[in-house]
Amino acid sequence: MKWLIVICIILQFCGCASAGYYTKEYPQNINLKYPVILVHGIIAHDRGGIIDFWGRIPETLEKNGIEVFFGNTDAWGSYESNAEILKDTVDRVLLETSSDKVNIIAHSKGGLDSRYFIWKYDYGGKVASLTTISTPHHGAELADLVFQQRIVHTNMTRRALDVFGKFYGDINPDIYNVNYQLTTENMMEFNDIVEIDERVFYQSIYAAKKNQFNDLLFFFSYLYLNRVAGDNDGVVSEVSARWSSNITRIDGLSHRDIIDYKKVNKSEIFIPDIYLNIARDLSNRGY
Repeated sequence: MKWLIVICIILQFCGCASAGYYTKEYPQNINLKYPVILVHGIIAHDRGGIIDFWGRIPETLEKNGIEVFFGNTDAWGSYESNAEILKDTVDRVLLETSSDKVNIIAHSKGGLDSRYFIWKYDYGGKVASLTTISTPHHGAELADLVFQQRIVHTNMTRRALDVFGKFYGDINPDIYNVNYQLTTENMMEFNDIVEIDERVFYQSIYAAKKNQFNDLLFFFSYLYLNRVAGDNDGVVSEVSARWSSNITRIDGLSHRDIIDYKKVNKSEIFIPDIYLNIARDLSNRGY
């Protein structure tokens, strides 16, 4: 049973994106002061390819007058390595747009990469806001499960993971270390060290599946997380995703649904609307 769950974790994003494409027109632009940078989590990438890991979200934001950029981070990079990449990305976006600051919207581990980046490089003066989407702020119970498997720690497995990471196209892949960084034990230390920057507006938004059938790819992982941690999106538990003083829960979506991976509506939700609402709120706050 445990190995079946582990395999599901590894394969969670390997399905092909749906060809369904629903468009929606909006009559007015959103006057967002600063550009948006979308930062993905593990497995995903934004350096081209046949899969749009952000689905219809970038196009919808742009149609509503918002400048959108991608974080350009590694799919399997540590938060130290990805933070360095994010610094270069933010500097480039600020130069290209002549803006003073950026708004970061980050999914899953991308939220941790972004938190570490702001703290490590003292970029609170250049980041207006950080919105994390289904980010395991308090650690991933699934990472704990994987880390408990003896085979994961063998030299053969670690060499195979290194080869896979490089094949994936990462600049600096470190899959073994990434899994450790996502454990609940490591994230306790991370949260003790990585401080909140008072100059930045932080908020956490997360999803919760209705049941194990809500997204069959996460059937077993949902059941496991539901047993050990309670409500979850198939990858990240509610208790882990709840962070900061601004928290929003969205019911009926899985970990991949919330980034519009399939480009289809779920639970009668037009997924890009979530991000338009984020942008509207940030605009109202002066960001």
